[in-house]
Amino acid sequence: MADKDYFVHESSYVDEPCEIGKGTKIWHFSHIMKGSKIGENCNIGQNVVISPNVILGNNVKIQNNVSVYTGVICEDDVFLGPSCVFTNVINPRAFIERKDEYKKTIVKKGASIGANATIVCGHNIGEYAFVGAGAVVTKDVPDYALVIGTPARVVGYVCKCGNKLELENNVYKCSDCNKEYIFTDGNLKPRE
Repeated sequence: MADKDYFVHESSYVDEPCEIGKGTKIWHFSHIMKGSKIGENCNIGQNVVISPNVILGNNVKIQNNVSVYTGVICEDDVFLGPSCVFTNVINPRAFIERKDEYKKTIVKKGASIGANATIVCGHNIGEYAFVGAGAVVTKDVPDYALVIGTPARVVGYVCKCGNKLELENNVYKCSDCNKEYIFTDGNLKPRE
């Protein structure tokens, strides 16, 4: 690890082999496990565990006390709030090993997951979606969707900039940046 172009706090552990991109910062008491791939300019907070073979894109921000388990992929620009939770086995038992049953969870580009939210494995979070604090995700979350509650349900849509969209004449509009969105083939997309 000589001449590394990323920062690891002296209290943290980085197992080999793994990949860590330029400009990434790994803070206190964190553990990056073997086979992990972490992109450039990521910020990994205190007491974070990145399990084997997890993939993080560029500019991913992980707040304190998050465990990102094997099977999770976070694309570029993802935000994981404090103490949010991922799972990777549907039916865990302490006395039965199920490492061959890990389910994949993809958090797509630009999505945000709020503090203390739980993401049940095998469900994907759409691009720029926003999972509210404390929500429990038990099914896929569409692109740009705002989900809250237990179980999480869609209560609206958010702009790429993170503000809630308002519906006017079948067009969703951001009052902050004025970007407009429309449904195309059942998916919310930016209006060109």
